[in-house]
Amino acid sequence: MTSVVPSFELVPGAAESPVILHVPHSAREIPAEVRADIVLDDSALERELDHIVDAHTAELAERAAGLSAVTPWRFVNRLSRLVVDPERFPDEREEMLAVGMGAVYTRTTHRKVLRPADTDPEPLLARYFRPYAQAMAEAVAGRLAAVGRAVIVDVHSYPSEALPYELHGEGPRPPVCLGTDSFHTPPELLAAARDAFGETGVDSPFGGTYVPLEFYGRDARVSALMVEIRRDTYMKEPGGAAGPGLGRLASAVATFVDAVSR
Repeated sequence: MTSVVPSFELVPGAAESPVILHVPHSAREIPAEVRADIVLDDSALERELDHIVDAHTAELAERAAGLSAVTPWRFVNRLSRLVVDPERFPDEREEMLAVGMGAVYTRTTHRKVLRPADTDPEPLLARYFRPYAQAMAEAVAGRLAAVGRAVIVDVHSYPSEALPYELHGEGPRPPVCLGTDSFHTPPELLAAARDAFGETGVDSPFGGTYVPLEFYGRDARVSALMVEIRRDTYMKEPGGAAGPGLGRLASAVATFVDAVSR
């Protein structure tokens, strides 16, 4: 049986906007055919989703888009990252393979079994990962064709206390962590984010950015920054309701979007 839930959605913004707010980890939805291969019972799976989902980040991006002077485009994953994680390398370059969390996860945030270790990732890569990657590449190409540049802003969140799966969880955990790339994150993009968000850190506890592979390391017209927001600043952990901090963060994201849209 094939799921009718769309894997992703590109929400158009202003024709003159270079910005794509990318929201890859906000959803909890898992199609039935994928759920069948997950070994956790229903209650354990819900607990795992509480920990792994970047809760309320799709709403955050939507609010920020509504507040922006030049409406950014939004590319939103509508399925859980437990289906596939669209931001992982789909091969041996992915360092998170060390904890069973490559493009197709076999382990949980607490390093328990999610899927059998010998699960063949190819069917999920073909069904979900590659179409997502292609659509995101087309969205970036669309911004390049329209305005000559593209700015990918990854919208994420992370827990206030490190989870066992984190490879670099011993570092600082600022209210907002800015993930950078030596090729795709120019100094002015990082400076604009620091001005918009106030208290920030860089590349700790999470680093790097997402750029579709056909542009990655090749096209400097594509710039990118990852915005990782510590969850206790806007919601009840883990997996709880959003609080007033969400509105403040939406305003900060909008300020950042407007600064880089000019």
